[in-house]
Amino acid sequence: MNIISLVRNLINIFDIFQQRKIIKFIKTKFVEKKEIEVIDVGAHFGETIKLFSKNFKIKKIHCFEASPINFDILQTNIKKDNLAKICELNKLGVGHENYNSFINQTEESSSSTINEFNLDSKYFKKKLKILNVKNASNFYKKIPIKIISLDNYIQEKKIKKIDILKIDTEGFEFNVIKGLKNHHQIIKLIYFEHHFDDMIKKNYKFKDINQLLLDFGFKKIYKSKMYFRKSFEYIYENLAI
Repeated sequence: MNIISLVRNLINIFDIFQQRKIIKFIKTKFVEKKEIEVIDVGAHFGETIKLFSKNFKIKKIHCFEASPINFDILQTNIKKDNLAKICELNKLGVGHENYNSFINQTEESSSSTINEFNLDSKYFKKKLKILNVKNASNFYKKIPIKIISLDNYIQEKKIKKIDILKIDTEGFEFNVIKGLKNHHQIIKLIYFEHHFDDMIKKNYKFKDINQLLLDFGFKKIYKSKMYFRKSFEYIYENLAI
């Protein structure tokens, strides 16, 4: 096992405790036997899909993974875990509008991001050191991708209600939420991760996400710091549902 896999596995162990707390909290928002519909933006290898399918009765999970490399593994995992019936897989990124872009695919795949890396960041340099990566050019490569807005997807699929929107996009979450200006009212919970380190270049701060969600009629109901990272997970609830 190489150092990148070792670090990822260690973080995953601690994330299990984090996930248990979050699932327990989300369950308080739904009747136990209720079927729920989910959008998973940044599905990675299917970790959230598997977690939700074990803890909720799922009607459908609309899965988005921008990285073609991650998507191939996601597709394999969904078949292996017999989850294809509840999943609609989309090899797409999600943003504020439809356009072509690039993803920075990292060796440690869960850090892949549509944003640019801040190569001068002490946090970024520390991460390379921990992973035993000698220079940034060996850590990531650019891959072309397509990006769509959730407004476009929801309209095209004629979706009437989403119980949970989960976003894990390594610094792109504000753009995802901005793409909901016409359909935010059909979503009950938005569950997302936000980085407070400077490793990824972002054109917004957490206060911008918070204000946008308040403007959309949501209220922050959950906050939890992630282990070993300058990152927090949040859950916002639509007060109208």
